[in-house]
Amino acid sequence: MIESTLLPELIFVTAQRTPLAIALTDGAASRSYADLQADVSRFAAGLMRLGLGRSERLAIYLEKRFETVIASFGAPAAGAVFVPINPLLKPEQVAFILRDCNVRVLLTSPERLALLQEALSACPDLQHVVLTAIELGDDTRPGTAAWSLTAWNDLLDGPARPGHRVIDTDMAAILYTSGSTGRPKGVVLSHRNMVAGAKSVASYLENTAQDTLLAALPLSFDAGFSQLTTAFHVGARVVLLNYLLPRDVLKTMAREGVTGLTAVPPLYIQLAQLDWPESINGTLRYFANTGGRMPRETLNLLRQRVPQAQPFLMYGLTEAFRSTYLPPEEVERRPDSIGKAIPNAEILVLREDGSPCEADEPGELVHRGALVGMGYWNDIEKTAERYKLLAADAPGRQPGLPLPEYAVFSGDTVRRDAEGYLYFIGRRDEMMKTSGYRVSPTEVEEILYATQLVGECVAFGVAHPVLGHAIQIIATPAVATRARGQNDINFLWTECRMRMPAYMVPAGIELVTGPLPRNPNGKIDRKLLSSEWLARQEKV
Repeated sequence: MIESTLLPELIFVTAQRTPLAIALTDGAASRSYADLQADVSRFAAGLMRLGLGRSERLAIYLEKRFETVIASFGAPAAGAVFVPINPLLKPEQVAFILRDCNVRVLLTSPERLALLQEALSACPDLQHVVLTAIELGDDTRPGTAAWSLTAWNDLLDGPARPGHRVIDTDMAAILYTSGSTGRPKGVVLSHRNMVAGAKSVASYLENTAQDTLLAALPLSFDAGFSQLTTAFHVGARVVLLNYLLPRDVLKTMAREGVTGLTAVPPLYIQLAQLDWPESINGTLRYFANTGGRMPRETLNLLRQRVPQAQPFLMYGLTEAFRSTYLPPEEVERRPDSIGKAIPNAEILVLREDGSPCEADEPGELVHRGALVGMGYWNDIEKTAERYKLLAADAPGRQPGLPLPEYAVFSGDTVRRDAEGYLYFIGRRDEMMKTSGYRVSPTEVEEILYATQLVGECVAFGVAHPVLGHAIQIIATPAVATRARGQNDINFLWTECRMRMPAYMVPAGIELVTGPLPRNPNGKIDRKLLSSEWLARQEKV
């Protein structure tokens, strides 16, 4: 049996085995594996005709649709790298990503391009924009644009051309994730990372060709994209869904006979409050949680809704794709556990000196193995913080091995019990996890400063039963606007909604007189402000 080693081969190998099996469904339309393979090959040939070089980047700024999937596998088939951009991001955030990884080709829709026009002027490396559709005679480029405009059908309509030669340790994708400071960071993943992840996840979820997986998460998420890779590895079907309301998820699951659902806690919390069609319990084989801890009450409600479905509680980080899962048979005994390492990975719990922790001793979660990514794009300093050499005598290593091994040091504190099960304790940085998204406090603060309505500001997360974290802002008014008083908050909220994706908009904004307190390093003391704010709330 032929095995996949490169990302596009997940489709190509299955297309050889079962060409007529349905790979993708989007609404009333479907694509077979043979159709999908042909489209991916044609897209790759089109990129070659555009002159896209080996390992150069193609960004995808679209909702979930056939073109999104075809491009995600077509770029690596050409020997290039795909960069999926969350469709909720605003133009300035999209432009940052395009600049940060020197994107050469952008795939988007005419409607999205119209919103990006001004921002793209600050992206000098962009050479080509591919649009999902172009009306005859339509050209939405500004007069000074340095990039060419190509229609999707025109890109796919041309002679076949082989892609650049790549191997499994070459780059396949750059997934952007917020860091604890500053702008989002691009996590570089190789073909090997993504294929090994697909095989590992499919093995413990026991996916087969008879499965139908619902792609409810954004494909810019590692867990969202994993729905494609795990399904394609085994020849299953993926249903693409851009839902507006949680009830849309249930309707789609019932209509399509979904057997596997992966989602984040905020969505599960909403779904658990709804009445589920009885047919779902007859078809749903498992539901998997990622992106934060599932509240126990929510888990119990879900198990009541679909008692036949097996729950899989998972932990992962983009830097290593997936890390742990809790087998369904252990959920009753230890619902707070994040489980054990997924197949083909090893999870260590280490002290600061790199030595292994004893049972129930808190330490840092460290991931080693085939899923360890290639670092942060063009960021040596941040890469050195997370991707570190293992000690020569670390578990799995022997002093006689001369070549070093890199592992991902997560920054998360966990403990391992005497039976080997892991429990999440907390994050070492100040990241906020809201609605399943990792949000950097300083990224929020930068946007607030850009409004010119604040003098100083600080953002921090507050525990929330549905969101995970609600984003709270404490700010001083800008000198020019201090006379407006309470109206400043209204203006600021309006600007936030205009400039931020919905999940990033603060839940609370408090204006205070300045200056804000500093720590010994001269920085605004976020921890002090957060603790003082919480103390005030407890008194209310």
